[in-house]
Amino acid sequence: MSEQLDTAIFAGGCFWCMVAPFDSLPGIVKIRSGYTGGHTVDPTYEEVSSHTTGHTEAVKIWFDPSLYSYEQLVATYWQVTDPTDAGGQFQDRGDNYRPVIFVNSAEQRAIAEKSKTELQATPIFAQPIVTTIEDAQPFYEAEEYHQDFYKKNKSRYEAEHAPRAEFEKAHWDK
Repeated sequence: MSEQLDTAIFAGGCFWCMVAPFDSLPGIVKIRSGYTGGHTVDPTYEEVSSHTTGHTEAVKIWFDPSLYSYEQLVATYWQVTDPTDAGGQFQDRGDNYRPVIFVNSAEQRAIAEKSKTELQATPIFAQPIVTTIEDAQPFYEAEEYHQDFYKKNKSRYEAEHAPRAEFEKAHWDK
């Protein structure tokens, strides 16, 4: 493992369902659920859920790019979200569930934009890719009970994840 870690921030619906797809990938050091992209400092789950803070539920991933590249992370991201739905993800509706790739450098932006363009050119989705690519904003970690939710509450996670799993199967398992 290299000593140089990088970070990636992805929003794609409820952060409960965004941790597990990345957690077992090589080079992933840490993943935290949280809130980003809003105007309130250190918001709570209740505040973000009220749709008054402008924040989006997201995951921040610390990774070793020598073991798993940012390009690979973005490719994984596309497979676990619906990039054609700007109004939320699956059963999670509202601006706090919108799909966003938050970039922390010009290099990440170029990789994300290129990947988005390439995805749009494929026949996988008939509708336009509406996931936005935005500059990273302050990231506030969510309350501890949200962290590693898929491990802490397996049955609830499986219920929440079911619509996403069906979507993934329909679009990527071909």
